[in-house]
Amino acid sequence: MTMLLINGSFQITGTQPDGDTIHFTPNDPTEWALVGSGGRAVKHDALGRATLRLDAIDALETHYGPSRVHQPLHFAHAARDELQTWLGFTNVDQGPDETVTAATPDTVPGFILTNGADIHGRCVALVGRGTPEGASGTDVDVDVDLLRTTVNHHLIATGLVYPTFYRSLFPSLRTELTAAVRQARTAPAQGLWPSDTTTTGAKVTGLTSLTDDVVILSKLFRRLVDYLRLDNGSLTCFPAYLAGVQDRFTIASTGRRCTGLNNVVEVTHGQIVLMTQAPEDLVFEEA
Repeated sequence: MTMLLINGSFQITGTQPDGDTIHFTPNDPTEWALVGSGGRAVKHDALGRATLRLDAIDALETHYGPSRVHQPLHFAHAARDELQTWLGFTNVDQGPDETVTAATPDTVPGFILTNGADIHGRCVALVGRGTPEGASGTDVDVDVDLLRTTVNHHLIATGLVYPTFYRSLFPSLRTELTAAVRQARTAPAQGLWPSDTTTTGAKVTGLTSLTDDVVILSKLFRRLVDYLRLDNGSLTCFPAYLAGVQDRFTIASTGRRCTGLNNVVEVTHGQIVLMTQAPEDLVFEEA
């Protein structure tokens, strides 16, 4: 699989990074124009700094939506901190609103591998540290060995994030990440997996159970939060709500194409929400 290589640096001071987003500035900001071959443009400031969305992973939320709701912060912060440490940041101070007020150093060098941007203008990327082989601004072959050098792979292998795959990710890379997920899930006390209730059933009695108690796939969390914001005290209509949202995905193990997470989400006993397929078995279409 070929992806565009861009060299640059990462910055966190003055931003609110989490376990799957961070800011990046290319050494040559004009290289943003190469992303996506004329598709969605990457939004960036006058200096070229843009927000990255790390490809293939989804960390627990630290501040989702206008109400800035979060998932259990122990795991959300663990993924965020591991991302920053892996890149080379130390002495990171953060305020109560998750804004980084100080970090050493101010920037760290690194690179990204990307094929496009999401609907919010964030560059979707694999993230590496240091200086890679290959010229910035050119397409490079991304194989499993190169994937294993990225923080995306590292965070999955350490069990600190959920896999969330999109069709743009080449199947051989998805296969490698799936293997890393399953190894992390079965490892003793590995990251979030001992607490995960995505497929075993999460008891949802209200918003506080989502923010303080249950550990579930972040995409499912976001759908539940948006549903509960509609003042629905009952989960009876949650499957119908999911059908209306129309997330499009394929179940990789069967090849079945679906529209709506209601195809893989059940509500039982009025309060128990579970997915009938493992997160790594779903391959989503970009909105």
